[in-house]
Amino acid sequence: MPYLLSLDEGTTSARAALYDDRAQRRAIHAVPFQLSYPKPGWVEVDAEVVWGAQLAAARRVLDAAKLSVRELLAVGITNQRETTVVWEKATGRPVAPAIVWQCRRTASYCEALARGADREYIEKQTGLVIDAYFSGSKLRWILDHIPDGQARAANGELLFGTIDTWLIWKLSGGKVHVTDATNASRTMLMDLEGGNWDDKLLRIFDIPKLMLPRIVSSSEVVGVTTPEMFGVEIPIAGIAGDQQAALFGQACFRSGLVKNTYGTGCFALMHTGETRPVSANRLLATRAASGATANFAIEGSVFVAGAAMQFLRDNLGFFGDVKVTEELARSVPHTDGVYMVPAFTGLGAPYWDPEVRGSITGLTRSTSRAHITRAALESIAYQSYDLMEAMHGDTGQAPKELRVDGGAAANDFLMQFQADLLDCPVVRPVDIESTALGAAYLAGLGVGHFHGTTELESFWGIEKRFEPNMPASQRDSLLAGWKHAVVKTRS
Repeated sequence: MPYLLSLDEGTTSARAALYDDRAQRRAIHAVPFQLSYPKPGWVEVDAEVVWGAQLAAARRVLDAAKLSVRELLAVGITNQRETTVVWEKATGRPVAPAIVWQCRRTASYCEALARGADREYIEKQTGLVIDAYFSGSKLRWILDHIPDGQARAANGELLFGTIDTWLIWKLSGGKVHVTDATNASRTMLMDLEGGNWDDKLLRIFDIPKLMLPRIVSSSEVVGVTTPEMFGVEIPIAGIAGDQQAALFGQACFRSGLVKNTYGTGCFALMHTGETRPVSANRLLATRAASGATANFAIEGSVFVAGAAMQFLRDNLGFFGDVKVTEELARSVPHTDGVYMVPAFTGLGAPYWDPEVRGSITGLTRSTSRAHITRAALESIAYQSYDLMEAMHGDTGQAPKELRVDGGAAANDFLMQFQADLLDCPVVRPVDIESTALGAAYLAGLGVGHFHGTTELESFWGIEKRFEPNMPASQRDSLLAGWKHAVVKTRS
């Protein structure tokens, strides 16, 4: 039986999944790795560690499945976006730690840029809000903080890539230096409509074009893995940033369909077809995964979602396993007025406030770890509500349903609370690993195994549907409390 190998490189773990010829997941394996936090608001990772974890995950899932690698049709890659890697072309060695998408070290640089004369051009060309979130300022920082960085880049000695580019470079033995349009659209260096590196943007950030990867579509054969990786050459045929891969994996192929991924962060995307969206509510226009024809999406990003639960587990010792959070949340009837605003690295859309830091408000002597755990879970839904409210304002379209995925989507309490806040159904698919599934879909299309999105839609199935049942007065009261907590945190 033919199989597709999906490499899903996330913020804190690298996963590999195997899908059969009807895109049913047959095996999955994850290898965690550690991030570093050298200063408050800084987040980085060793790119070699990321590569080692991803290769180990791929080899282990293949070993566990006990299949011949000759049965593999193609490899699809999806990745944490915006994370920035710079390495030597000659040796393949990173010249500095990779700067993770969450890192705020370039916030002051971006604030100065946003006050300057180039702001309008940058935001118009890229569809992005000027922020440290995106790769351009991270790349500028690396070149400024390594010996002779600018000169070496201008001489063609250094290469840049987001994590997709880095993995493909390693898988191909240094023969392929590419990225797809979904990842390139998150660098703040690409002309969103044209799908090419923008010369004026490169001059603004002073980035040598020689170091940039070639931009390709999300679904095409771009190269092959070296035989040393898995024993045979395997086509690399699918590439997409994690959120666009999840949109694809959720079968959101048409304008108006919406998904939200509940991972380390939280990311809501609405497909807008071949029409580039324009936001009046500080959301982002981005490329959606596609073949030769450009597709777009409007996106809102929450920086801290599942990471709030990790904080309660790792920093405060509230529990040993995040799986108990649902039971803890249900053990109390409400938060007793407690709200958590988990702005550990600032607030994302629609606020874009890099300086604010997290808070827990409404604490009393009767507050328990159950109240705070429930407040942390609810904060994920509140932040997602903010995104969907802004999206509705921009598009005039209220979602008929919200398709959900990611690790926290398995939490029934959170999903029901989300449906109640949005006053619309929340739909959880059979396979909540939509990011990996999307990469498999793209790879299968890239080698011609799948014949179009209509076939892929037939594979997508619903595991559970959460219907809203909260009274409007209760919803309005809770949302007013949340908005008040955000105002207090930002003041």
